[in-house]
Amino acid sequence: MVTRSGFTFPFNGIPLSAHRELFGRAEEYGYTDAWTSEVDGADAFTPVTLAAAWSTQLRLGTAIASVFTRGPALLAMTAAAVADAAPGRFCLGIGASSHAIVEQWNGMKFSRPLERVREVVAFLRGALAGEKVSNELLGVQGFRLSRRPPQPPPIFIAALRQRMLALAGSVGDGVILNWLAPSDVPRVAGIARDAAAAAGRDPGALEIACRIFVVPQADDATRQIVARRAIAGYLTTPVYSAFHQWLGRGALLRPMMEAWQAGDRKAALEAIPDKVIDDLLVMGDRRACLEKIEAYRKNGVTLPVLAFLPASTDSREQAAQSLATLKELAPS
Repeated sequence: MVTRSGFTFPFNGIPLSAHRELFGRAEEYGYTDAWTSEVDGADAFTPVTLAAAWSTQLRLGTAIASVFTRGPALLAMTAAAVADAAPGRFCLGIGASSHAIVEQWNGMKFSRPLERVREVVAFLRGALAGEKVSNELLGVQGFRLSRRPPQPPPIFIAALRQRMLALAGSVGDGVILNWLAPSDVPRVAGIARDAAAAAGRDPGALEIACRIFVVPQADDATRQIVARRAIAGYLTTPVYSAFHQWLGRGALLRPMMEAWQAGDRKAALEAIPDKVIDDLLVMGDRRACLEKIEAYRKNGVTLPVLAFLPASTDSREQAAQSLATLKELAPS
């Protein structure tokens, strides 16, 4: 079985047009996977399409494409096109995303996310297999791909809590985790694998991908600033706040949440406990970082996907820090 190691791209400070060299370096360093994200920068698919043309070995994935912001047919067509461009090297990572991205930024209703993900997966399975598909809940009637990919891509599902984790295990080829500590992995991955077993599937075949946030080496004060801003930016949102309450960090994070909701951003950052920073982020020297990444593996992650949080506001410095860290934490 291949031991997989991944990273998140595109890198801050490096134009998409200049990523060709990055993929070559990553393959030389021994990385097996390159996965995109989709928040408020590049979309999930354009960078993957470029990577399909500019790399020969990397497996490519989206983490994630929202099931709300693209129609089912468009999502199927886009996935089929990328799978055609990178035969056997593309994984489609989908998820519900968040209220802010779906409703506030895209003007769509964020409703019944679990059911939406379930139905989109069923639709995609049929469409990517060349079937004519209708789905009443999605409002789709009689769609068939005229250009079917030679090999349908595996479908990964982003999940946080019990119901979505169970869905990922029962109908997905993999689950995508995010913003959790190594000690959280057994509980979270266990729910998905138990659901796979209950559905009559091989739980050992379920891939567990996890985006792991790494702060490149800098002085301790700078690392702390980067870490606190990243944690506050995510963990004050409803979905991640509920996730960490479920994981048992509600009391630890309550002072941050109260300050944030009161509009005092500075106090919110200062209220984040050091333990939460130590739990959720990879920081320190090379040895400490590699040991932390290995802890995720030992606890059940099969694909660590590193995401670098450069400790600089200068684009060239950001690029240099990320490239240096990619090499420093390379699997070979």
